[in-house]
Amino acid sequence: MLKKIYISILAVILIAGCKKAPENVGPTNAYSTAGYPSTIAQLQSVLVSAYANLRDPGLYGFFLLPKAMSNSMHTVNSVYNGDYAWNEMANTNLSVGNTYVGDAWSALYVGVKDCNVTIAAAAQLNILNPNLSAADKATENLILGQAYCLRGWYYMELECLYGESYTKGSELGVPIYSALPTSLAQTQVARSTVAQTWAFIISDFKMAESMLKGNVWDAADEARVTNWTAEGLLGKAYVYTQDWADAKTVLSDLITNSGKTLMPFSTYSNAFNGQNKFNSESLFELYIDPNTVGGYGVYSGAANSAAINGLIWSPLTFGGPGFNGVQTQFLGYGNEFFHDQNVLRFGYSIGPDPAPVANPNYNSSQPASYHNQALVMSPVYHQQAQAVRTNQTADPRLFLNALQPRYDSVQFDGVNWGLVAQAGYAQDKYGWAVRKYSPITYNEGSGVGNPSGFPDVGDAWDYYILRLADVYLLYAEACIGTGDATDGLEYINKVKRRAYNLPINSPSAIDYKSLTAKTSAPDAVLGNNPLYYERWAELFNEGSWWFDVCRWQIGPSEAAFYVTADNLGGPINFDASKSYVWPIPQSEINSNAKIKQSTGY
Repeated sequence: MLKKIYISILAVILIAGCKKAPENVGPTNAYSTAGYPSTIAQLQSVLVSAYANLRDPGLYGFFLLPKAMSNSMHTVNSVYNGDYAWNEMANTNLSVGNTYVGDAWSALYVGVKDCNVTIAAAAQLNILNPNLSAADKATENLILGQAYCLRGWYYMELECLYGESYTKGSELGVPIYSALPTSLAQTQVARSTVAQTWAFIISDFKMAESMLKGNVWDAADEARVTNWTAEGLLGKAYVYTQDWADAKTVLSDLITNSGKTLMPFSTYSNAFNGQNKFNSESLFELYIDPNTVGGYGVYSGAANSAAINGLIWSPLTFGGPGFNGVQTQFLGYGNEFFHDQNVLRFGYSIGPDPAPVANPNYNSSQPASYHNQALVMSPVYHQQAQAVRTNQTADPRLFLNALQPRYDSVQFDGVNWGLVAQAGYAQDKYGWAVRKYSPITYNEGSGVGNPSGFPDVGDAWDYYILRLADVYLLYAEACIGTGDATDGLEYINKVKRRAYNLPINSPSAIDYKSLTAKTSAPDAVLGNNPLYYERWAELFNEGSWWFDVCRWQIGPSEAAFYVTADNLGGPINFDASKSYVWPIPQSEINSNAKIKQSTGY
């Protein structure tokens, strides 16, 4: 029952701990191991925190995706200008005091700590209970496998964000804590080299894959990692470090033997907004509990508190009285819109929507509504926009990721429908809204009027940390790296075919004919590189494109393509001498005497 017990187990532990004042039980600065854990159930409760930490506000709970990554990747155009750290992310030029840099660092290392506590607790369990049954020993092995897999993931995120390169060289990586520190001196750890850090990450994934091999979780535990999760992450680590041969071997095994398949398009088109959880493509999915008690997601105090990323991405809709455009309503804060350049990069070529026109069918004797609009999109433009979708002259993933003003509709209160309104800011000629991971069937900002079963405030969808389309593209890259261009191109085309609702294993008219074929993108870097373009288009706004930008060293061209953002006063200031690496937070510099800052900061 992993999906439901994160907070309930914590509550049981806290209640049990209230029998005596903490200072009368043991040292307040150390974990008590005198009699805990003594059972497998107790060891399971220790592991839970390693999963729950993924929903920390500094990670998937709030800050990492909408405020840090989506600005750095320019999937969005931010219209909120009251947060310097947010603006620094859009400018890809960070200060050592950037709050989102610090929050992610702290949350990722808390995850490392939680995994190390689990590993230490397993050793303590065997001391306290040396006669575990064979079944309990097998379960303990699975718990350890999960801890190693999660620790590897936390460290891979740390290395990709804060490590100085993706090579296996002597550049500075991140501090490695292979065990729980038991003294202040043990917390003072210097940065390992990049090579040492990646070796540690790879070792954890190998250990996890071995310990979890052959196990299949039941439906109640489907949010847990598996040996295929570990193998997929191991393959990603090999690709990131350009170990092409090992990457190809590992990823081929996953593709061939995991039983995973790409979602059919009918499932895929609704897989990012609350439907189709734990589908055939999911390899590592963060389960999100809808929050039905009010408050702000992770800040609500609810037992099943949700993430609130969608609060920032929420669309603007025409809804309620004054539907003709006098009154609009955000389905959250509405701080970010789909960056105009992404509309172009997906291949939309008919230009922005012209001014709306009077609706000849409008009945002025009746209230304006979704079905009785005073103003409508120009019929000529509407016909052109419909043709783009029907004829697939733009990448269909544009419409999976974005909502077109005065064309697409959302439920502004979970019951009533309204057309999406245009952003209307200086840099937004198109003014499209974010669709992927955004509330489109309820109001995430207030919850007012939402029907029973809809969250008051919080996200209603799971987040994919690893899915098979990513694996296919990683495998394609590994094939290309080993000189196997034929298989590399085929796996790129499999992903593209699914996006166009075609059989993934059959050649089609939309296939790329070579690794330098024209894509939907108008820019020089992605325009003739199907691998780059497909990773950008397929995994759009899922958090991984920043890592691709950094490992491929294409930051300056990305900055030139996106030009600017609404919350910047000028062009994006990408500094290739340092912008690929997040700085070590000032708080860590202050508390760890052995750590060194990255070059350029």
